[in-house]
Amino acid sequence: MATLTVPTANTAIPGFLRNRAAAKLLALAGIAAILVPLVNSHWGSNAWPHALTVDLSKPLATASDWVIDNRDSHPLFLYFFGYVSNAVVLAVRAVYLTLLAAGWAGVTAFGALVAWRLGGVRLAAGTAIAFLACGALGMWVPTMQTLALMVVAVLASVAVGALLGLAAGLSDRLDRALRPVLDTMQVLPAFAYLLPVVLVFGIGVPAAVLATVVYAAPPMARLTALGLRGADPEVLEAVESLGATARQRLLTARIPLARKELLLGLNQTIMMALSMAVIASVIGAGGLGDRVYQALASVDVGAALAAGIPIVLLAVVLDRVTAAAGAAGDGSAAAGDGSRWPRTIGWPYALAVTVAVALATRLLGALDWPASWGLDIAEPVNRAVDWMTAHLYSGVPVVGGTADWAGHFTTWILDPVRSGLQWLPWWAVLLLVAAPAWLIGTWRTALTAVLAMAAIGVLGVWEPSLDTLSQVLAAVAVTLVLGFATGIAAARSDRVERALRPVLDVFQTMPQFVYLIPVVALFGVGRAPAVAAAVVYALPAVVRITAQGLRQVDPAALESARSLGATGRQQLWQIQLPLARRSLLLAANQGVVLVLAVVIIGGLVGAGALGYDVAFGLAQGDLATGLVAGAAIVCLGLMLDRVTQPTERRAKKGA
Repeated sequence: MATLTVPTANTAIPGFLRNRAAAKLLALAGIAAILVPLVNSHWGSNAWPHALTVDLSKPLATASDWVIDNRDSHPLFLYFFGYVSNAVVLAVRAVYLTLLAAGWAGVTAFGALVAWRLGGVRLAAGTAIAFLACGALGMWVPTMQTLALMVVAVLASVAVGALLGLAAGLSDRLDRALRPVLDTMQVLPAFAYLLPVVLVFGIGVPAAVLATVVYAAPPMARLTALGLRGADPEVLEAVESLGATARQRLLTARIPLARKELLLGLNQTIMMALSMAVIASVIGAGGLGDRVYQALASVDVGAALAAGIPIVLLAVVLDRVTAAAGAAGDGSAAAGDGSRWPRTIGWPYALAVTVAVALATRLLGALDWPASWGLDIAEPVNRAVDWMTAHLYSGVPVVGGTADWAGHFTTWILDPVRSGLQWLPWWAVLLLVAAPAWLIGTWRTALTAVLAMAAIGVLGVWEPSLDTLSQVLAAVAVTLVLGFATGIAAARSDRVERALRPVLDVFQTMPQFVYLIPVVALFGVGRAPAVAAAVVYALPAVVRITAQGLRQVDPAALESARSLGATGRQQLWQIQLPLARRSLLLAANQGVVLVLAVVIIGGLVGAGALGYDVAFGLAQGDLATGLVAGAAIVCLGLMLDRVTQPTERRAKKGA
């Protein structure tokens, strides 16, 4: 008797559709088959339809005029923004006068004592050398101006970020509401929000501090929320079982358990605040940033480097000190290694020594850095730049000069990518965005990416945005190739990692304006030097994240592969890279964000597109042009973020 076979659900579905990626692509093709004919029947051109654009120039111009007309009379400015401005000015001035009163010897002594207390003798010696180098370069007073500004800006950023992070860490609803706000604060180019800040507060220190807070607060908020949400549930349950209130659980369990994340947030806030030093000088911040900006305006690379080195030294010192504070709190430092400050001697001792040194230098009349102790590096640096320009720009045998490289890169890569993007119909660009976003995430991820890209067209900047996108894609591709290769080398060799660390520190903390002139000198003006500047700025983060991800691969997996006779190359390709997939995707994501951060800088050296529009809007006081271009850059960043970063749900499935 024949039996009737009923196909199961798995046998009824064709084999290729059982693959999740293939099913998603087929679904997307079906959606496109329905929507594309409808779209073409209404808007058939390749360019973004004019009927789908919204002109924001008139309302933004009206808002700008209202602020200018009411800045000196409206109660909002008189009794709120005015008080905020005065408080910032008084705080910065108080810190600056305190630093001047302590003198170069007192500030150096205090910095060295703090470093000794937290990190040991070697860190103390490095801190003292860093402060002395700032004076030797003739930049002591500008360094104190920048340090005063950064102290106030970092404290304000930490306060704002901690409050936002506290709210997001304790409430799922607030976490979802704050996430797009923090994304916008972090991706929006600084030049784009300098204009509204200047409109409200005018040129000067308050505008510079508040612009720095907007840029530097998001890392503190994100890491605070991460630390509070990652607290050990068993510890929290034990504290709750003892009858602790919600406030007591927060103060005695959640915050102490999140100490590592809080210190990392402080570290990242300091780094980002210092990276704003030069940009803030555009709106009257003064200090080292102003020296860099003025030197570059006169194309004096040596003077710009002399002012840029102290910024790097401050960043490195503060990075090491905050890292040492975190290590000390975790108990990872040896308690009895002989190099640490004895625990019985507290912070009052450091203050007493600082006051004694300051009084001694005041009595000796040596509060100011001695002029005879200066070191002039501007002239030899300028000679080196001139030599590079004369010998490397053109005429190099066989390989050609850097100008030839820039020309070939523009002709063979940048031009074809830009032409290809602008040739595609606008709906095809949206489909190209939706496909990888859906493959790597969910339909919500794809919808967000598509809406972000569509918002660019609605803002009326479709063509320049595609130009900027072509530059970003080229810069990210070069960054990832160099970053992954260098990160792999650093992960496989401790010697390479130690050699790269100071180089990456310098690249990551050097203001973009400082290395912009050598880049222009080597590659000329255009899109190629903009890409080169973006690569230099984004490369350190990609290298660090790649190396860390590869080093954190489970040693048991590597040992198992070695026991089976796998070569080093096989271990890398079959074990380390697959297991470090999330770290590699995070490296790509951070590379995109950091490349976008240099888009504005690229606009100043001939890259054009959105970067030029933002810079032009700030220079001309054109709120509409600057903010619309800045919003388009945010939309590009949001779209690329969704395309390069998998969702948690997708990642947990291991796909």
